Amino acid sequence: MTTRIIIARHGNTFTKDQTPTRVGCRTDLPLVETERGSNIGRYLLAKGMVPAYVYAAPLKRTMETARLAIEAMGGDIPLEEDDSFVEIDYGPDENKTEDEVIARIGREAVERWNKDAVVPDGWKVSVEGIISAWKNFAEKVEKKHKGQNILVVSSNGIIRFAPYLTGNFKNFTVEHDIKVGTGSVCVFEKEEGADNWKCTEWNTKPKDYFKTAL
Repeated sequence: MTTRIIIARHGNTFTKDQTPTRVGCRTDLPLVETERGSNIGRYLLAKGMVPAYVYAAPLKRTMETARLAIEAMGGDIPLEEDDSFVEIDYGPDENKTEDEVIARIGREAVERWNKDAVVPDGWKVSVEGIISAWKNFAEKVEKKHKGQNILVVSSNGIIRFAPYLTGNFKNFTVEHDIKVGTGSVCVFEKEEGADNWKCTEWNTKPKDYFKTAL
């Protein structure tokens, strides 16, 4: 019996002509497009991984993405807000452009965050808390949703810690880029009796899948 945790990052919050900023938990922006959210649902439908239940962080961008995905899958899937998956607090770099962030903390600090999830100085992040939240959620899924597919919609800063479910985060960072793109999908599976979760998909872009399938 296979239980799946499917994790999706929300869609875009900036248009192509806007300069992106670091959008954390204190910046509640809506989506500027619907394609990525809908594509998440279309992808899960095409892959036979329609979730029995959906959890999403209580922010506009995550909830809107979750609703778009559900609509694309038929619209009859329960959706629940979960505070565990709210994006991190970027502290003094909240809502700042990447150039401004690099000017404050340095390019090396940004690269360490993107490669190894090492939190830069000033960001208000409890790494242990996020890891525990993922592990606690996984335990809940095993008890409440055993043998089902469950979708979680969250943000980049939170999702990068999900590979701790595999039991070997360090090896995972060697093999994968832990920065997940907007609208991308990750899949973790666990067989009954297994000790850890296995990542079967990471940073899959539904749009690319549909291009290949044509």
